[in-house]
Amino acid sequence: MDHSYLIKPMLDATYPTIDYGKGVFLYDTKGKKYLDAASGAVTANIGHGVPDIMDAMVDQAKRVSFVYRSQFTSEAAEKLAKKIAEHCMGDLNWSFFVNSGSEATETAMKISIQHWQEKGITTKNKILSRWVSYHGITLGALSMSGHTMRRARFVPLLEDFPVIHPPYCYRCPYQLEPTSCNFACAKELENVIKKIGSDQIAAFIAEPVIGAAGGAISPPDGYYKVIKEICEKNDILFIADEVMTGFGRTGKMLASEHWGIEPDIVALGKGMGAGYAPIAAALVSDKVMEPIITGSKSVMSGHTLSANPQSCAVSLAVLEYLERNKIVEQVELKAFYLFHWLEDLKKEFSFVGDIRGKGLLIGIEFVQSFETKEPFPRDLYVTQKMISIAADNGLLLYPSAAGLDGVNGDAIIIAPPLTILKDELDELVRLLYKTFMDFKRMVGEGG
Repeated sequence: MDHSYLIKPMLDATYPTIDYGKGVFLYDTKGKKYLDAASGAVTANIGHGVPDIMDAMVDQAKRVSFVYRSQFTSEAAEKLAKKIAEHCMGDLNWSFFVNSGSEATETAMKISIQHWQEKGITTKNKILSRWVSYHGITLGALSMSGHTMRRARFVPLLEDFPVIHPPYCYRCPYQLEPTSCNFACAKELENVIKKIGSDQIAAFIAEPVIGAAGGAISPPDGYYKVIKEICEKNDILFIADEVMTGFGRTGKMLASEHWGIEPDIVALGKGMGAGYAPIAAALVSDKVMEPIITGSKSVMSGHTLSANPQSCAVSLAVLEYLERNKIVEQVELKAFYLFHWLEDLKKEFSFVGDIRGKGLLIGIEFVQSFETKEPFPRDLYVTQKMISIAADNGLLLYPSAAGLDGVNGDAIIIAPPLTILKDELDELVRLLYKTFMDFKRMVGEGG
């Protein structure tokens, strides 16, 4: 085409045109091969071009692709809800299907407020969250997000929901060590609740592993136990935003399982459809649903395409594929292998400040000085350069913000499909090494 009318992320950029995908690789129309080390946007959890999923798509399309949820239910939606309930901990038994992670977190927010309304408590309308967090781009989801750069344009329209520091041990806001900090950043929540009043607060939302806003920040053991205890003591619901971490990304069906906590509501997305269809969900506990079931009997949320049979059939096929091939059970071993090689790269390249994460959700933060952790100047655009160099080398990485202010810091996320094989992990490391070498030469030549 001579002229494009498509609004792309950067309007003056030239993007390669995708041709097809197979496994962990993508191929553009010029025949260039890319190792998808980001699963797109941490989404393509089982890789590209899986025949089982395509078969499920065709089978459902031959029956019916769309019905409106207020007129019909469908076999695909009912089976998917049952399958998710079987896989998730505690009494997280109720699924509200939507189309994106932003819709899932916003639906979780609405359900948490409605829960208290149905109990006759109409003052609990606030949602608390953390800085260095991201819960979506719709106005409600962005209000809950502590992603400074993504909030900037819309601040007058947003609620002030982010209130506490993240568990960012590499850049501890208290300048303490994880072994002796006594979870100061978690206990901030108690102080904030006292100032606002627990009678005003419906829920607290957090990503178990912080994704795009912080580069796979994973908290120290015990952190979420403190958070959950504070929430329970103050009659505040705990929402786990597992849009990025859910469905096996960290080696558990839900990342919350790593810390032995049971959220009241969970937001799911991304890996739920593995990129084969748009689908997400708010997963709700029996406890939260009970006053709604005995009260109005209707959750005040929904979208035209919510619970459409086509997307539900695809998601069900993805979950069955994960089960049948025992993919989640293999994540921890693959992650251990990959972390080992990444730690070797850290020893060789002084601009690699921190490597962190859980399972196959791994963040690498870049610094100008390894000793002082000083970030690169903002105008060097280190993250963008690293992503661009990697793509030139045939490696796709995911950009991330970093730094306590969410602005002055650079990081990437490595999150390949969970189906990646050992030789493909080796190729990933080889391409990343080449990318780091190219970046080192670029910086040495003055950027």
